[in-house]
Amino acid sequence: MKEQQALILKSLTKSNVWDIQENDVFRMWEASEKDADLKDNMNHYLSVLKSAFDIEEVKVDKPEVIRKYEDRGFKCSSVRVNGQTVKWAVKKKPILRVTDLTYENIRHISAAKLVEVLDRNFGGGWESLSQSIQDIIESGFDISTTTLPADRLHKPGGLYEKKLADGFEVLEITKGTWIEAIFAKEKPLVTTKKMKFDVDDDDLDNNIDDNDEDLPEIEDNYKNHDDDDDDTFDEDKLTEESYRTNFDEDSDDLNLEAADLSDDEDF
Repeated sequence: MKEQQALILKSLTKSNVWDIQENDVFRMWEASEKDADLKDNMNHYLSVLKSAFDIEEVKVDKPEVIRKYEDRGFKCSSVRVNGQTVKWAVKKKPILRVTDLTYENIRHISAAKLVEVLDRNFGGGWESLSQSIQDIIESGFDISTTTLPADRLHKPGGLYEKKLADGFEVLEITKGTWIEAIFAKEKPLVTTKKMKFDVDDDDLDNNIDDNDEDLPEIEDNYKNHDDDDDDTFDEDKLTEESYRTNFDEDSDDLNLEAADLSDDEDF
């Protein structure tokens, strides 16, 4: 199995940035300080980092100020920005509410963490969540629910026991004498392999030429057989016959028919 390369500032995305911690932010930034690319793409890198971290510049670098940041869960360290040394306070954004969940971070929390978040925000059950939140959760977790009387939910050998045995985490929400159970399990990552076909254009052309003799001869069933009988284009024939109408009859016959009709009695 190919080892996964260590993340660097250039390879960070708004998804994998959730895999790193505060100390990694300082380490990556320091490693990129001598890279000219850092200056040209600084705003982009900061945007990616700030999607998962709260980053504040410490304006007053005094021990008592630093202590206040640390009490709030921040890590503080010096970095070089635009050729100047500044001090940053960095803290990973907490995922406490369902509104903190995104498509980028949903696969970076455990099922136990998800149940904790749901428990903190719930009240009405799974259906009380907006469709957008449900879609985000289901992009990273298998979710199933059931609502049963309390005495039936934990019945030996029932769905509850089977789900727990299958690795699901469960959240129970009491609804009077009934309980809604929400089961959550992380979905496995699905990777798709790209198939590469190394075929030279020359080989392709040669194969086509070599196989030409094996191709069956196709009969031309749409051939104009009139052309076989007479290859000469007869303009007189076209003029006399092709433009003849259905009313090209003898005028006397037409007058006779009109006379016959006039002699008929009225209906």
